[in-house]
Amino acid sequence: MEGGVKLDGWGYEVKTSSDACISAINAYYHQVLSYGRERSVILKAPDHDEACVLANILAAHYLYHSDPSRATSFLEAAKSHLEQATLYERLVYDALSYLVSEDRDDDVAFELHRKLLKEFPRDLSSLKRAQILCFYMGRPDLSLSLVHQVLPENEGENYIYGMLAFPLLELGQMRDAEEASRRGFEINKEDVWAQHALCHVFQYECCFKEAVQFMEGCSSSWNSCCPFMLTHNWWHVALCYLEGNAPKQRVLEIYDHHIWNKLDNTDAVSGVEVYLNAVGLLLRLYVRGEIDILGDRLKILARCLSDQANWYSEWHLDVMTVWALAKTGEFSRAEDLLNGLKYRISRMAKKKQQLMQRGMLLAEALYAYGSGNDRQGLELLGPDFDANNCKMIGASDEQLDVFNEVWYTMLLNAGEAMKAIEVIEKRIKKREGVPFLWRLLERGYKLANKPEAGIANEKARALESAYF
Repeated sequence: MEGGVKLDGWGYEVKTSSDACISAINAYYHQVLSYGRERSVILKAPDHDEACVLANILAAHYLYHSDPSRATSFLEAAKSHLEQATLYERLVYDALSYLVSEDRDDDVAFELHRKLLKEFPRDLSSLKRAQILCFYMGRPDLSLSLVHQVLPENEGENYIYGMLAFPLLELGQMRDAEEASRRGFEINKEDVWAQHALCHVFQYECCFKEAVQFMEGCSSSWNSCCPFMLTHNWWHVALCYLEGNAPKQRVLEIYDHHIWNKLDNTDAVSGVEVYLNAVGLLLRLYVRGEIDILGDRLKILARCLSDQANWYSEWHLDVMTVWALAKTGEFSRAEDLLNGLKYRISRMAKKKQQLMQRGMLLAEALYAYGSGNDRQGLELLGPDFDANNCKMIGASDEQLDVFNEVWYTMLLNAGEAMKAIEVIEKRIKKREGVPFLWRLLERGYKLANKPEAGIANEKARALESAYF
């Protein structure tokens, strides 16, 4: 192999003579793993060595959503120098060039990453990318298998334990998730993914005050985060206040000062990331009957979400956008979005179509809910709905839980008291410390004229003053 070869941050060979190129690549790795806002640093790498395959393919992947034509030119540059590349670079190229291809098969994309990580297990940036792929496949089991595959080569390393914790959370293995996230936090107090995972554990176990204290204590380390991670961590804090029945004004303060105002200094792509957390929080408040205190917030947000530039990049956001548009009377825009989603599904491969059909039904049910048509929403979701079966829209269990709350609410609104009681009691067995669930159960008991309504009321009242 002619020319120079240097080692990247993982210790793997890269065909380049440029220290500056390697430096930009390593800076990009750090930005990816720390959820930094400077991921564009990767664009400097091909400037320093336009023949470097790794620099070009990483730049192509970074740009393929926001600037496809520029991404294509980087992809072609990487391809044209492939014969001179190292084995590591060729495997990264194989994984990434397939990932950005049209009509990709996610299972094939996963296998290419698994193959890469088998040969080069210290590449945590590729592990992160593969985990994000698994997240959008709704397959935390695959995500966990990859971490276990590379863990022996990464014992005690920065970032690996937050990456271990998240799929454990999604698989309901809370004790193991807590252990992993605490270890990650001990290694690096500013590992936002480990912080985030530990917050999930506190939240699931209804330790709302502990979650808030922990996250607010960590919040100074989020200032360098990308808009999604910054606003998502504040979304978690707001949700803990909300679930723990803190004054609603505290929740709205977080929305105004730590979520909504982050739009001021973000680009269009990052704006979508902020909208996701904004609408997710307003939907939670709405489900809890907190309509009046929202003021104009939902209308202002819906106005932004009616812009088609914000559609089709995140299924999770699209589903909630349909609700926000319908709720604010923008029915034709909501229908435009629904039709656009149907069209996109029609163009998918058969296997992907079948998977995304659940996401489509959820979007249609949210339209019905926003339109006040609870019966239609219930018909769409069916009698055995469980939001955790909708992971393929790109949402965690915690994010999906609001759709269970929507379902419970529609059951109660439609007078389906016995079914509502059955499913809410089942949920309370898992999270008995949530006051709102007891309020929903009380409502169900009252509808069914059951004496247990009084017990549910007492439990709700006790919990409402237990946390804040």
